[in-house]
Order: sequence, then C-alpha cells, then structure tokens
Amino acid sequence: MTKPDPFSVLTDSRVARVLRRLHEEADKQSFGLALHYLPKLPALLLGRKVALDDASALRSRYFADKFIALERPQGAFCHQTVRALQAKLVVEFGTSFGISTIWLAAAVRANGGGKVIGTEFVPEKAARAQMHIEEAGLADIVEIRVGDALETLRVLPGEVDMALIDGFPQKSVDVVKLLRPRLRTGAVVVADNVGVMKGDYRPYVDFMRDPRNGFTSMLIPFKSGTEYSVRTAEAKAM
Repeated sequence: MTKPDPFSVLTDSRVARVLRRLHEEADKQSFGLALHYLPKLPALLLGRKVALDDASALRSRYFADKFIALERPQGAFCHQTVRALQAKLVVEFGTSFGISTIWLAAAVRANGGGKVIGTEFVPEKAARAQMHIEEAGLADIVEIRVGDALETLRVLPGEVDMALIDGFPQKSVDVVKLLRPRLRTGAVVVADNVGVMKGDYRPYVDFMRDPRNGFTSMLIPFKSGTEYSVRTAEAKAM
C-alpha cells in the first residue's frame, strides 16, 4: 500500500506548493527543537508542566523564528474537518508562520468563501504568516490579529464553525471560554500538542471533557495526542 499524500486533499496547486515548502522548512527545525526540549524530557514524560508563558517566550526570543507547526496529516485532517462542516468562519489561536492558517483557509475557500481569523502574539511571526498567506493566494480569506488572543478575539463577525487551539497552553482554557458563546452547536475545536504537553494541557482537557461545559471531547492519535471536541449545548457550568 502506498503512503497517503496529505496534500491530495487540496484542490489548489498554488496552495499545495506553498505548504510543501513551508513544511520542509519546518522539518529543518525539528532537530534543534528536540535538543531545546531535551532537558525538559523527564518533565514531559511525567506529565508535568513545561511551557513558557507568552511574556517569557518573548524574552527568550528562542521561538521567534520557529514554526512549531501542525504536522502534514494534522493539517489535512483540519482541512477536511472544515470541508465537512461547510465552515464559513474559523478561528485560530496561535497562527505562528501560517502553515495551519493556510490549510484552514484553503478549505474555507473550497467551501465557497468565508473567513479565517488568526491571532498571533509575536508581531514578527504575524508578518511572516501574512507573507506566506499572500503567497498562497489566500489573503482575501484570512485576517491575522496581533496581540493577546483574549483581547484580539473578543469581537467576531458571526458564529464560529471551527476553532484551532495552538497557542500558549496555559491560555487555552480561557480562549475556549471566550469563544464558547460564539461556537455554534456542532462546531469543532481542535487542540494541538495535548499529548506531548500533558501537564500544561491538563486543565484544558479536564474542561473540555466535562459535559457540563457544553462539549464532548476525545484524544485522537496525531502528534502523540490531539484533542478533538464538539460543541453540544449551552454550558451549565462556568
């Protein structure tokens, strides 16, 4: 059996070309990222917290030029989820250099149009993402907001069909709580890195798996574990 090609879900060759190149660039950073996290490996294996907060990350500057992107199959999966939902409004927490944004926006365009609203804390990353999105020909679909997601996502233009949670882990619950009133019934929320950073995402997972909060949620096997949640009803607990 031949290995599946994640890019086969794309209908635009221009988008596929840009994504292939960006994923290859991200691959080149993998070894350096692994070395960076090597001292944190015991904590990761034990499920302890390891993540920096946004202010510390900015001070360290280490992540300023790092993709930290979805893997190719994750991108294709998110793309297909957007297509299946016939999503018109998608929100992304943690745009980085725009790889996931392009996967999402290509699906929204294939659905007939709409908007992907991304938010990125680091201005330099947001500028690079905008450049990549323009290169993919998707600038009319995407709006990138720069700053703290708890501020930049306060105002949205309609009901949200899907949200991707891929920013600083310790803000993930607060971002979902902010988005929750705008998530339509049946909306999907996907959170990256949940399996890798178990300690940092434990509050998020606990929140999403408590049915009183208006979601059903489970772990799916991407990148050691990606949380996949569906909006079910109005929350009964805050």
